[in-house]
Amino acid sequence: MQGESSALPPGVASVTQLTTRLAEYLTPSELRKVKEAYRFSDEMHLGQMRMSGEPYISHPIAVAEICADWKLDAQAIMAALLHDVMEDQDVKKEELIERFGAPVATLVDGLSKLEKFEFQSQVEAQAENFRKMLLAMARDVRVILIKLADRLHNMRTLGSMALEKKRRIARETMEVYVPIAHRLGLNNIYRELQDLSFSHLYPVRYRTLSKAVKAARGNRREVVSKILESVKSTLAATGMQAQVYGREKTLYGIYRKMRNKHLSFSQVLDVYGFRVVVDSFANCYVALGTLHALYKPMPGKFKDYIAISKLNGYQSLHTTLIGPYGTPVEFQIRTQEMHRVAESGVAAHWLYKNDDGGLTDLQQRTHAWLQSLLDIQKQTGDSAEFLEHVKVDLFPDSVYVFTPKSKIIALPRGATALDFAYSIHTDIGDQTTAVRINHEPAALRTELRNGDIVEIVTATHSRPSPNWLTFVRTGKARSAIRHYLRTINLAESIELGKRLLAQALSALNVEPDLPDALAERLLNESSAKSLDDLHADIGVGKRMAALVARHILGLLEADLPAGSPVSAALATTGTRLEPVVIYGSEGVSVHLSPCCQPIPGDGIMGQLKRDQGLVVHTTDCELAKRQRIKEPDRWIEVVWGDDLNRRFDCRILILVKNERGVLARVAAEIGESDANIVHVGMDQDEDQIMTQLRFTVQVEDRVHLARLMRNIRRIGGVTRILRDRN
Repeated sequence: MQGESSALPPGVASVTQLTTRLAEYLTPSELRKVKEAYRFSDEMHLGQMRMSGEPYISHPIAVAEICADWKLDAQAIMAALLHDVMEDQDVKKEELIERFGAPVATLVDGLSKLEKFEFQSQVEAQAENFRKMLLAMARDVRVILIKLADRLHNMRTLGSMALEKKRRIARETMEVYVPIAHRLGLNNIYRELQDLSFSHLYPVRYRTLSKAVKAARGNRREVVSKILESVKSTLAATGMQAQVYGREKTLYGIYRKMRNKHLSFSQVLDVYGFRVVVDSFANCYVALGTLHALYKPMPGKFKDYIAISKLNGYQSLHTTLIGPYGTPVEFQIRTQEMHRVAESGVAAHWLYKNDDGGLTDLQQRTHAWLQSLLDIQKQTGDSAEFLEHVKVDLFPDSVYVFTPKSKIIALPRGATALDFAYSIHTDIGDQTTAVRINHEPAALRTELRNGDIVEIVTATHSRPSPNWLTFVRTGKARSAIRHYLRTINLAESIELGKRLLAQALSALNVEPDLPDALAERLLNESSAKSLDDLHADIGVGKRMAALVARHILGLLEADLPAGSPVSAALATTGTRLEPVVIYGSEGVSVHLSPCCQPIPGDGIMGQLKRDQGLVVHTTDCELAKRQRIKEPDRWIEVVWGDDLNRRFDCRILILVKNERGVLARVAAEIGESDANIVHVGMDQDEDQIMTQLRFTVQVEDRVHLARLMRNIRRIGGVTRILRDRN
């Protein structure tokens, strides 16, 4: 392998360096296979140059070097060297199997983009490429390790790219690759990718902050040195073997804190922290006690990630102390093994097993997450939706809750009780009827907090509701609910889709009953399996009725001479569609939004929402107004029907004096006014003078609601009443 490389400029990754590193842990026979992969890659990329002017082979070598730092096996190193040959040089997978074996070829295939397929948009192509990569990762975690090494080297050498391309790649890195690196515990790569992305997305902010940190480094050198000496001497006096060193927050970490907490740089006091690495598990807690005796701890600033480790396997004790001159100082305390996992995550563990031959705890967690990707894939309709679900699960913050049997479940921060149910099993989530948190009844949408004990109540007759999609947080829950709504409520979705398409065609003077030949052409061009599938897609919001109608009109016009009635209709594609009539009892394909809870008499508008069908909002709903600006094409006119033989939920807030019997009087008046009480809650002010009552009541329409509110306003002790529009 040495001496076989293309001539590389100084400072560029070389084969000699790679060989030296690999020889430390690969066998001679494995090294020979890696050399063969290098020679093939060098031959394939011969004459190809990078944007920076370097020979292209320098990039695969650099990627292999990063993988060698993690001591990945020979197959992974070979795949790193070959990772672009299928995509760039049109080498077939069969040829790679013949030369290097099926495992290496499968890794390379998982890393290659789907360049040969035609997609409707760049966004769709990108989503499908991510989907392919993530599913390959779910089957073999080495795929993502090589891909992260590839992305890291590309980000390090992004300077020669055009400005817009740099920003696009940096944004993609921040949104997908950074959270994946964090989820797998690859903290070194996570931090470097964050800073590199930050430097390309906001170059001026990056340079300004970099200068400020350098200046602060000099100003705070005395404080840092004093703390370092005090901590070292204090720990040494206990006879403990400990390494103590200062660490600096990343520039992006400082920037994020400034942005989230609206701080200036001078207000970010914990730019520096300290890490204490001790020789045993028990000494982590001994060191903690020693530090708390040396400096006063800040209340509420201690976290024990050793007793309950993070999702990615990270373990450390975190504490913030008041150092010299009143400056807050953060300490992380861990063992050498914990430090290895903290820096390299799953890459530090994936090769190794416990002494009993079983998977390590980190491997089990990683395997469970990767398996969840396969579960989401089975329930997901398209690539963009799959990527959306995965992104949701990649948020770094976690909350840890307990089952009634004291098993710890980790969920993304903001997860609800219903997310907890789906994390146990899809069937449990689908059949959830109620939940108890810390032995008290709670709403399904209740956000969970660390330490909560969660108990799920199920019933075989219970089924998912479209409203659940408005508050569940995890990808697994969202994909399971959407899968159910797509399959179980197919008939309702088809019926709604037919209505919407018929109205859109009617506005264009086209008969809704399509000739067989035209229907066949429409299905071929829209990739739908049948007209029912097409109608169902329209009914759940995956396709827009107006766009499908215009497509049909275009097909008709292509077969007719100019000047025909259909041709004339084509010029009126902007014709206003007749509004959809809402009765409130159409089933799950049409439902009233829980944010504004429209009732008859309210002005309303309809949103065609993916996999939720038609969602009805009031015209003055603030959430609807914001969403309408973002996606104006997904909104249609809707009106209330004449025969509404049902009642509708509505929230009211009542401010009352805190006196005996007032709740009973209000509840009695609601009953006297012929309204039903669905839910009641109350909030008391600090002075205990006033109480705010929160009712969800069922009324017939706005007139009924107005009469109810007038009657309640007359009650003694009621000072204010209003409708809660959230």
